[in-house]
Amino acid sequence: MKILIVGIGVIGGGYAMALKEAGYKEVYGVDKNADTLDKAKKLGIIKEGFTSENEIISKVDLIVLAIYPDLVKNFIIKNKNKFKENTLITDVTGIKELFIHDIIEILPQDMDFVFAHPMAGREKKGIDYATNKVFEGANFLIIEHDKNKEKNLKLIEELAYEMGFKHVKRTTPKFHDEIIAFTSQLPHVLAVALINSDLDNRNTGEFIGDSYKDLTRIANMNEELWSLLFLGNKENLLTAINSFENEVNKIKKCIEDEDKSGLEELFIKSTKIREML
Repeated sequence: MKILIVGIGVIGGGYAMALKEAGYKEVYGVDKNADTLDKAKKLGIIKEGFTSENEIISKVDLIVLAIYPDLVKNFIIKNKNKFKENTLITDVTGIKELFIHDIIEILPQDMDFVFAHPMAGREKKGIDYATNKVFEGANFLIIEHDKNKEKNLKLIEELAYEMGFKHVKRTTPKFHDEIIAFTSQLPHVLAVALINSDLDNRNTGEFIGDSYKDLTRIANMNEELWSLLFLGNKENLLTAINSFENEVNKIKKCIEDEDKSGLEELFIKSTKIREML
């Protein structure tokens, strides 16, 4: 199987590394940055690289779109008449309803698009920070639609396991975006807010421990990507933020009222939920 990864950044590069370890020998890359392609070739994770997909797109069986969400639909439109017959496409984007329904409508009849979301990323961007180690033991989501063929869904499932993912789950576009607002986007909101709420000039770094480090690791943001993800999932994320604010206010009120038993009840509840996860 010939595989083309479009976007050899931190996730696309990680895919290329994982596919190489899984034994796939015909993996090609497209990236607008020629230096990135050179690095990928030197690492041996792609067979050949291209700054444009025009030369290779009609020759591959599977295309992985590791690009920003606002570019996915345009990629399909631009190349609608260039794909090889029965090409399978997948992606790695963190939101789906922004474009999934439009793509289903414009996709050529012989093709299938299995939308996916690897739940493993890094704070940094670019191939220099790519690694497939973050996939090991991680969750992998497949977002189904009515036009998917079961054989293609299974192919992407098997590919995920080969790349090191431990759990593969199928879901709908609507539920995916709802739950991701809570499990992925809201933690990034919290990390940014926590970092930015610090007071100036008090040498915070000399006083932090593991809890602060763990909570703020993801505050090192790819600002372009995460702005798109937040705004592209606006309603779901606002719902998650409002729910979180309600819980913060419960804690705040207990502190204001010096309600020790109330605090203990909230802590017991959170401990039980965390253990179930």
